[in-house]
Amino acid sequence: MKKSTSPGGAIQERLEAVFGLNGPLAGKIPEYRVRSQQVEMAERVAEAIRDNAVLVCEAGTGTGKTFAYLVPALLSAGKVIISSGTKTLQDQLYHRDLPTVRDALKVPVTTALLKGRANYVCHYHLERNLAESRTPGRGATADLQRIARFARVTRTGDKSELADVPEDAPAWGLATSTRENCLGQSCPKFRDCFVMAARREALAADLVVVNHHLFFADVVLKDEGMAELLPACNTVIFDEAHQLPETATLFFGETLSTGQLIELARDARAEALVGAKDMPDPLRLAAALDKAARDLRLAHSGENARFSAASANRRREFSDALAALDSALGSLCAALDPLAERSEGLARCADRAREAQAVLERWRDDSRAECVRWVEVFGQSLQLNATPLSVADVFRRQLDGHPRAWIFASATLALGGDFSHYQSEMGLDDARTACWDSPFDYAGHALLYVPKMLPDPNSDEHTRAVVAASLPVIRASGGRAFLLFTTLRAMRLAHELLREEFRRQALGLPLLIQGEGPRSELLERFRRLGNAVLVGAASFWEGVDVRGDALSLVVIDKLPFAPPDDPVLAARLQALEREGRNPFLEYQLPQAVISLKQGAGRLIRDENDRGVLVICDPRLFSKPYGRRILSSLPPMKLARGLDEALLFIAAAQKPPNERPAGAEGGYQSFSGRAG
Repeated sequence: MKKSTSPGGAIQERLEAVFGLNGPLAGKIPEYRVRSQQVEMAERVAEAIRDNAVLVCEAGTGTGKTFAYLVPALLSAGKVIISSGTKTLQDQLYHRDLPTVRDALKVPVTTALLKGRANYVCHYHLERNLAESRTPGRGATADLQRIARFARVTRTGDKSELADVPEDAPAWGLATSTRENCLGQSCPKFRDCFVMAARREALAADLVVVNHHLFFADVVLKDEGMAELLPACNTVIFDEAHQLPETATLFFGETLSTGQLIELARDARAEALVGAKDMPDPLRLAAALDKAARDLRLAHSGENARFSAASANRRREFSDALAALDSALGSLCAALDPLAERSEGLARCADRAREAQAVLERWRDDSRAECVRWVEVFGQSLQLNATPLSVADVFRRQLDGHPRAWIFASATLALGGDFSHYQSEMGLDDARTACWDSPFDYAGHALLYVPKMLPDPNSDEHTRAVVAASLPVIRASGGRAFLLFTTLRAMRLAHELLREEFRRQALGLPLLIQGEGPRSELLERFRRLGNAVLVGAASFWEGVDVRGDALSLVVIDKLPFAPPDDPVLAARLQALEREGRNPFLEYQLPQAVISLKQGAGRLIRDENDRGVLVICDPRLFSKPYGRRILSSLPPMKLARGLDEALLFIAAAQKPPNERPAGAEGGYQSFSGRAG
């Protein structure tokens, strides 16, 4: 691990004053506490900004990493881009954390919030779709009218400000633009464009808050307008940086979906009806493309499945449908090209058709050894993906060039304090690194319970065994539990089993499951109920913050190793083998640890939180790598017997002055790190 040198004394003194008990943050934030880890992280960030260096840092839950990078960023007197993992965290950072720190420091820093174009109302598409009554049902029509009223009064056009229309409502697809169908400066509504207004504010601001998807879509791919931000900035800070490898993989690759093609066919038909009424071919060929795209989806049964290109092409139905799609797309390209001069809309459709055809041709080229070609099937659509084997070299080129500081921060980046896996993935071999444990008292407040006698995690009996092992601790805890599963199939089976057991045992605990409503609504219900049990999968493993008594138990079904038949993972493991490296130890194990630390991190979110983490995977003790995994978790007490877990829960539920001396003692311990 490469250590950074100590920052200058002036920086250290200034930051200690800011974070001190008599400093501006203490005067602004109720119940403020000085945390040495937070001050040290702020010093390392300030040093990296001063030196235009790359810093990779892990800060355990409760460190206060947001303030630790915001303070030096606001004091740096340079242009800063901060990228968060999700739009929810982006809004929280911009509307809550950033104003708090800026007001405390009293610095004259201008700020801007910038999201992807799909988050802003598009006047042109909204008005066109309203006029043409192109809405899928009465509900969508009412939503579109609400959006139209909102568009007349909003300053930003940000759809998150319109609570009356859910973020996933179909009407938003008709009221926003995409990179493909935006008319740019030729749009008749360009002067009133909310996207361009947001970008102008971002260009003028000292500090801009974006999210990872926008950063890669608009900076790396140099989308119109956004590419001016990066050359002008002095510092880039990535929060939730553990998400970057997956996001970078998505955007450094290429994707073509049947949904995109159906939308292209729809738009080409609409533009032809206006600008090429005398030409029947575009209408006929747009309909042919729509059919070909839908036929390609139907060539694969099922959903939520991934296949390598070679595997998909072995299916005659798929290869025939792919050839038919290629032909339909080529015919539409030929028909649209001569019409491009008639209108900007037709010209844009012609460009989109050519671009889609080029992507399809590249995907069908099986000689591209530098990328993995694969297919993903969803409920209503199918995607053709070409993913780079590694993003390290491509991302490294983004770091080179204009000198600037790059900060990568997360609660989960290292394996037992070792950052080599993350550095290798992102091309950050020469980065400075730093790691801080959580300031929370995990040893006193949390217990890791690993039940004995569990079946093999890959066996058919495992999910039933997880539910059986969980029921006694759920009952003792009075609900207040997350049950996190590595697959949707296991999640659904566990929900069915729990529902039956709750009925049979008359437990009377509310039982929630991922998917029965938006995540934000489910979390709000969970907090409000106070004794609920929530069964979830991937989306509840991270970015979920439930503090206090509502959550005291987190059950994880098994170590979250990625499925070995995933086409991208399989190709990367084969590449490591060809290099003579150990794919499991160098890739699969670190990935699983980072995911596990995210899931485990749901338990203790506040210094007063207490709870039990249950991991139902015998490999923690039966496999040689189990100790490495344990050493990456927070330093909790360790129990193997149910009685020990129930004793801990009973003691934790009593007021502090009623807890019997030694009631929480007598457990095994292990050397862990906070994550």
